[in-house]
Amino acid sequence: MIEQSKLYLNKFVDDLQAGGHYTFTRQGLAKKLNKTDTAITLALNRLLKTGRIISPKRGFYVVVPLEYSLSGGLSPLWYIKDLANYLDCSYYVGLLSAAEIYGAAHQRPQEFQVMTDTQQSLVKLKQYRIKFFHKWNLKETPTLESKVATGSVRVSTPEATALDLVRYYKDVGSLNNVATVLSELTPSIHKLSLAAAAKKHIEMSVIQRLGYLLDLVGQDKLSEGLVHLLKERRVQLAKLRPDLDAEDAKIDSRWSLYVNEIIEPDL
Repeated sequence: MIEQSKLYLNKFVDDLQAGGHYTFTRQGLAKKLNKTDTAITLALNRLLKTGRIISPKRGFYVVVPLEYSLSGGLSPLWYIKDLANYLDCSYYVGLLSAAEIYGAAHQRPQEFQVMTDTQQSLVKLKQYRIKFFHKWNLKETPTLESKVATGSVRVSTPEATALDLVRYYKDVGSLNNVATVLSELTPSIHKLSLAAAAKKHIEMSVIQRLGYLLDLVGQDKLSEGLVHLLKERRVQLAKLRPDLDAEDAKIDSRWSLYVNEIIEPDL
């Protein structure tokens, strides 16, 4: 019976891939495979061991085409949409992973970065790590659908990505890294769209820091919309690096910022 389960599961996985589908759940499999839990577990473990499937989360499986298992693994872009549905959360691909989609790949991420509206634990796979960032106002973030091999995934717009990079600068390395990525991301950023995205952003200090960094990489025209936004609101002096002391720091009057760190992008 166990051998029959293995054969059935092999065919199930092959048929799934042939139909252009790459994910399944244990619950869904159990309904199709009328076998004992033990037989199903053994069959799944066998395919996991051979690398034919991977399991980013308990009960959720991804079919790995042979060519990808040999070349280093399947990108989470192939299955992040289905995984988010399985976890019952809203999501978008963000931060360095979103920047890479737009061609800003100088600071290639060591992990696949996803924003969600619920807390999710880190996924550790042999070839990849998937890190989830909880964002309570996620649905207010401008996103678009980006085509991938398995359909499409939700990605923060270039403008929203820029804001997120500044907001979560520690998670992408440093403000130096952020400035480097911004220098590559700016060709995809539109002035009016940036101002519109910023209007939805609650933390004015993030807008101030982003404006300063855009000026630093020679994009002062792109940041003009942010200057007008600051003039519409009451803005307090903020620190470029919020975790560092600002004593004796120079003040950038354009952005009302204590410049308490020297930013050196890798251009």
